[in-house]
Amino acid sequence: MSCYDLCPPKTSVAVPQPIAESCNELCARQCPDSSAFIQPPPVVVTFPGPILSSFPQ
Repeated sequence: MSCYDLCPPKTSVAVPQPIAESCNELCARQCPDSSAFIQPPPVVVTFPGPILSSFPQ
């Protein structure tokens, strides 16, 4: 068993919890992978072409 539980709980904020007053073992734990979805900002693309006008020439 590790000295601290560093993986975040599923319902609250992650806070390291000491198990004993003193511990000489390696404090490490494998946590499950987490993921985040990042959406890119909208991009405006302008194509060159004739300028349309409603005024007669």
